[in-house]
Amino acid sequence: MSLDRYYLLGRSGLRVSRLALGTMTFGTDGAWGAWGSSEEAARAVFDRYLDAGGNFLDTADLYTRGTSETMLGKFIAERGARDRVVLTTKYTYGLDPGNPNAGGNGRKNMMRAVEASLRRLGTDYIDLYLLHTWDRLTPAEEVVRAFDDLVRAGKIRYAGLSDVPAWYAARAQTFAEAHALTPLVNLQLQYSLVERHIEHEFAPLAQTLGMGITAWSPLGGGLLSGKYRPSQGRGEGEGRLTKNDAGSQLGLFTEHNWGVVAAVETAAKELGRSMAQVALNWTATQPGIGSVILGATKLAQLEDNLAALDFEIPAELRRALDHASAHPPPFPYKMFGDAYQTMLHGGAAVSDKPVGYTRP
Repeated sequence: MSLDRYYLLGRSGLRVSRLALGTMTFGTDGAWGAWGSSEEAARAVFDRYLDAGGNFLDTADLYTRGTSETMLGKFIAERGARDRVVLTTKYTYGLDPGNPNAGGNGRKNMMRAVEASLRRLGTDYIDLYLLHTWDRLTPAEEVVRAFDDLVRAGKIRYAGLSDVPAWYAARAQTFAEAHALTPLVNLQLQYSLVERHIEHEFAPLAQTLGMGITAWSPLGGGLLSGKYRPSQGRGEGEGRLTKNDAGSQLGLFTEHNWGVVAAVETAAKELGRSMAQVALNWTATQPGIGSVILGATKLAQLEDNLAALDFEIPAELRRALDHASAHPPPFPYKMFGDAYQTMLHGGAAVSDKPVGYTRP
């Protein structure tokens, strides 16, 4: 259960744990109050994560209306861990009703939001600052230049994007490269056995343009946590998916997803591991994934999650999980498979580089 091996995030020198600690539920304010954590419970989770060697912390100004940032800043100060941890927060969402410039991706809101986050976190700088969600309006060039200004001012160390279209991420990174501005080193995206759409575009984009992916909701909103099992009544588990209307509205209880849950349950039994560990392990070991964000609200959940990388999923079981969770590729991705690509090369065997070209 040790996280004391660190890897570079994207094309950067930033060392992070393969399992990150998400703090969306630190506090009981706002939309997550129904399943949020008290300060005492949140501190226990935070302390255990650090004691296990973890260093990658994720929050946002939106989470529990700022309480998450305030708690996290307090915990970091109490542990004297500011230089040790990689502190990530995000901006975009408006918390000032009726004020259009207190939300969105524009420079004005970014500058306002970063100062407010610095105050709540009780720190002089943020290690990794992310645009939280695409607002459909702000030019990528404006975002990249504003990030670069914050780096030059010492307010942030690195920058990245969360929940944006692939074309937008590509344009932003290309603009940064073309103008020698701060590069984007991170994409934060939803990814799990029940949400695999990023594989078509984002994983190759991230690997090609140097952005490590951090996967949020790797347990599919809790569907893969072990609380919901086809062998035990399916959607009758005790979790947030059945606790209130917000969970049920996510639409995760589908026949396809129950097939995925059944495959995870089978693999967990064969490996002698929990379903959550199997689901986390699969996500963390997929191409392009730099880190997986854990969202534990209880210490017991975190303890289980921390052991998710202590084993390997055998090839046969991985194939079964891949098959159960697969969707037919949308256009034009079917044309990029082996059947079409062989025709492109006149039947000759052509690959990028031979095995051994890149050092493992």
